[in-house]
Amino acid sequence: MEALKAVATSNGAELVRRCRAGDGVAWEEIVSSFSRRIFNLAYRFTSSVEAAEDLTQEVFVRIYKTLDQYDAKQGDLANWLMRLARNLIIDDYRHRQRNPQNTYADDVEEHTFHLRAVGTSAQKDIERRELCAQVQEGIDKLPPDLRTCVILRDIEELSYQEIVEVLKIPEGTVKSRINRGRIELAKILRRMRVVEI
Repeated sequence: MEALKAVATSNGAELVRRCRAGDGVAWEEIVSSFSRRIFNLAYRFTSSVEAAEDLTQEVFVRIYKTLDQYDAKQGDLANWLMRLARNLIIDDYRHRQRNPQNTYADDVEEHTFHLRAVGTSAQKDIERRELCAQVQEGIDKLPPDLRTCVILRDIEELSYQEIVEVLKIPEGTVKSRINRGRIELAKILRRMRVVEI
């Protein structure tokens, strides 16, 4: 998060200018600052480490190709990058919903972006990973419209207005889907015995 804050507070326009001039260090700063967050978002929508890695790479390729569209007057670099990433990841998710032969899921055990908390035991780490996998399994069972809204609100922590802008649906619909999604996810997790009845 510190690297992300550093990029957000640094001069985004200057960083973009350096990237467009071929400065590899500037591009590396952007990639290292945002790769974990973009990967995590992609994973929430794909439930696959391999697919999330591929999608993260595609997002960065698209970001690099569209750096000339960044306008510092319209917001900071972090907001612009994450808005672009969310739109691309949601587009990919919608495409996979229409073409289910492209969907796949795998185990998150080997997920390299998980951070081990200082001082936790191996047992606690295993329990945490199991819980994360079970919650992700529950999220995967949500209908696509509810799943998208729950991920954007509860995992990405977007405001209702930001979700309205990303999904291009009315705020009332967003709130309704989030509420229904949370209720449905709670039922699913109870059935899976992840949470107490």
